[in-house]
Amino acid sequence: MNLSVVCAAFGAFLAFMAFAFGFWGLLISAIFIVVGAFVGRAASGKLDWRGALDALTGRRSSS
Repeated sequence: MNLSVVCAAFGAFLAFMAFAFGFWGLLISAIFIVVGAFVGRAASGKLDWRGALDALTGRRSSS
């Protein structure tokens, strides 16, 4: 799949959630999408936990 198609589908999903469930439904679905993305990256071994934690705490890497 092309990245444009994936992003368009993601936008359509979020628009549907906003229309169907309001702002809070949109917010909750976006949070679940982000959590699912992190779990998927961690399961495939492509997530650098140290880099993610450093980015969340505001630290910069030296490399």
